[in-house]
Amino acid sequence: MTDYGEEQRNELEALESIYPDSFTVLSENPPSFTITVTSEAGENDETVQTTLKFTYSEKYPDEAPLYEIFSQENLEDNDVTSILKLLALQAEENLGMVMIFTLVTAVQEKLNEIVDQIKTRREEEKKQKEKEAEEAEKQLFHGTPVTIENFLSWKAKFDAELLEIKKKRMKEEEQAGKNKLSAGNNVEVDESLFQEMDDLELEDDEDDPDYNPADPESDLTD
Repeated sequence: MTDYGEEQRNELEALESIYPDSFTVLSENPPSFTITVTSEAGENDETVQTTLKFTYSEKYPDEAPLYEIFSQENLEDNDVTSILKLLALQAEENLGMVMIFTLVTAVQEKLNEIVDQIKTRREEEKKQKEKEAEEAEKQLFHGTPVTIENFLSWKAKFDAELLEIKKKRMKEEEQAGKNKLSAGNNVEVDESLFQEMDDLELEDDEDDPDYNPADPESDLTD
């Protein structure tokens, strides 16, 4: 008959020796404890971390222990889900054997993968930003690349604007011609000239009895 209590006590002693700085006992009955797992430092010294909580079931290790993510740092929701799936898979594969060290080691490797993924994701984001900056610079200095579609669109717009300019110019020239013709037909007459002529006192030679139109000197003998 398996002495589950003995196996559990022996594993707890071993875990406390292996993880002296991250192993914490929460309760003795049922045995419950936490182990904090931290990834290796990334390129910029970034790390991810999780604290795993384990509780022995009555018949552990023939039954899987209870486990959960007690706390975490810098992990996305999908990372937490991946870790829980990993724990479930490892627990099932190791039934019948003490397995906490195996589970923690698997999580440690997973955290290291996540740090590498963070590095890769940042590099991709950096490349994408550089690419967008280059495209923006090309647009600034070289304008929009000419294609058949945008050339035809530009030409149609240009032709329409040119036609409007021609129509406007013809209209202006036509109006200018009408104004010139109107100015040529209008002759201004100063009526005051006629008034001044009426005021002149002219002598009527025909009223002179000695006036002889055939003798131009007849008027001089007067």
